[in-house]
Amino acid sequence: MSDVTKPRARVGTTAGMLACGVAAGPIYVVVGLVQLLIRDGFDISRHPLSVMSNGDLGWIQIANFLLAGGLTVVGAVGLRRALRPGKAATWGPLLVGIYGAAVFLNGLFRADPVDGFPPGTPLGPPTTISWHGSVHFLVGALGFFALIAGTFVIARRFKAEQQNGWAIYSRTTGAVFAAGFLALPISGNNPAAAVFFALTVVVAWAWVSAVTGKLRSQQT
Repeated sequence: MSDVTKPRARVGTTAGMLACGVAAGPIYVVVGLVQLLIRDGFDISRHPLSVMSNGDLGWIQIANFLLAGGLTVVGAVGLRRALRPGKAATWGPLLVGIYGAAVFLNGLFRADPVDGFPPGTPLGPPTTISWHGSVHFLVGALGFFALIAGTFVIARRFKAEQQNGWAIYSRTTGAVFAAGFLALPISGNNPAAAVFFALTVVVAWAWVSAVTGKLRSQQT
């Protein structure tokens, strides 16, 4: 293989990895929206999307977690390759990758049924929390913290490159997602908080797709 072919092959591989990151967000959001229409008893103002892993059609959300999480991890590898060398080349992709891994693991460890979903579940919060429900929550929290931190780390790279609009966008996304995460504990009793959290998840996924898409467009 010639010296010219090697860089071209590497660029093509990096672009392909970044394309996985671009696809992760739309897949997760679209599959979630479809489930809002077909899952009986699910109410976005009362239930987090993760509880859709339960019930007869729970495999859809499980697959959604696994696919979106796996694509995000691959996209994070592409981020690392695209950002090296320079600021955020290590920690930015690592934090995004941790988020992707957390999403993937959430597909393996189901959240507990809650507040009437799936149908037949008692209303209100669960009286006990299963081991897999506990793992789901802890892994999810780790992923949220990682992505929040990742937005600010990558914002430093954009700032250093004088891409101030992207730096502001990244910081804003991190702040909004952090606010949504803080609203999560009260979302069970507050429909507005539940909807707000769901919207901030969409904002976070949009950022992952936007950043990986931007860097993919720079591959030549």
